[in-house]
Amino acid sequence: MPRTFRILPIVVVSALLATTSSRSNKFSHAQSTAPSDTSQTDAQTRIRVSSDLVILSVTVKDKFGTLVPDLQKQEFHVFDDSIEQSIDVFTADAFPLSLVVLVDDDLKSDDAAEMVRGLHAIAAGISASDEARVCRFDLKFYPGDAFTADLNGLVAQLTSAQDASGPSTAGPVPFVTGPSWHAPGVGEPSQAAPTNLGSAPTKALDDAIFSAAQLLHDRGRTRRKAILLISDGINGVRFNHHTYQETLETLIRDNISVYSLAVGSTSARRKFTRLIDYANDSGGETFYAAKTNAMEKLYSRITEQARHEYTLAYVPRGNDRNSTYHTVRVTTTREALHIKTRQGYYTPSPPSIP
Repeated sequence: MPRTFRILPIVVVSALLATTSSRSNKFSHAQSTAPSDTSQTDAQTRIRVSSDLVILSVTVKDKFGTLVPDLQKQEFHVFDDSIEQSIDVFTADAFPLSLVVLVDDDLKSDDAAEMVRGLHAIAAGISASDEARVCRFDLKFYPGDAFTADLNGLVAQLTSAQDASGPSTAGPVPFVTGPSWHAPGVGEPSQAAPTNLGSAPTKALDDAIFSAAQLLHDRGRTRRKAILLISDGINGVRFNHHTYQETLETLIRDNISVYSLAVGSTSARRKFTRLIDYANDSGGETFYAAKTNAMEKLYSRITEQARHEYTLAYVPRGNDRNSTYHTVRVTTTREALHIKTRQGYYTPSPPSIP
């Protein structure tokens, strides 16, 4: 029997958009009341012209999980390979967001139903200066349409993802003829020959995130780049062409944060380990939601957080020049705050001296 899912009326999306815009305006006003060492325009210019800068997107929350918008440059300390650095660029202003919404195309029936009912609410968190595109994955990656800043265009992409979402008939069985039973979506490749997959999970999560990161590669250094990953965390490791470490390195090189939305029961959080690792190591965050109404609230919260991070940038001085990976730590002088940023960055290997 065909599955049917209720699509949220566009009027509800518009109402959500108005509500989110109001919240964003209030948040932006709180930021603008505090003096900033560098305006957003100046910060973007300096980031654009300097290739030596290490750029950190930093989220700060209080003990209640509320974003803290009024910190000043002098309240931050940045350490690179344990050496404190001088912060060359600082701004608390919102940067335009380039977002890839990466939807797990092979969820359990109940989880898929809860997820798709609220999927349209993502559009409510996208502002006029942002851009987004919707991609899907199971064994393969489906890139969907191009980035768009048009609300109607984004809603159309979300509708397409919603219609395609559902459980795969592949499952952990000896032979499969394809990853999903649904009709091919936009960008979906033709049916492959049957493959012997044994009993391992039939999803390639690492490859999907790697491909999403490639789409964000050329979006510009002066944009916040993020992946909103909506998944149950299942990953068939042996079906991936890219390892976790390779994928993480790609994320870090392009300063891409992963915000993971864990779908399904949270009674056994161990199954979400991959989602948690990607979020923690890239400077993003993990959220949990099993019901539609909770997901709808989180969609706007995630996009608002991604857009309103602090931007700290510096030219490394005194760190280990012989290392290709450098650890980063950010602290504040204000107590009882929780700071999220990426844990390090990669640099090319130093040239050999004959």
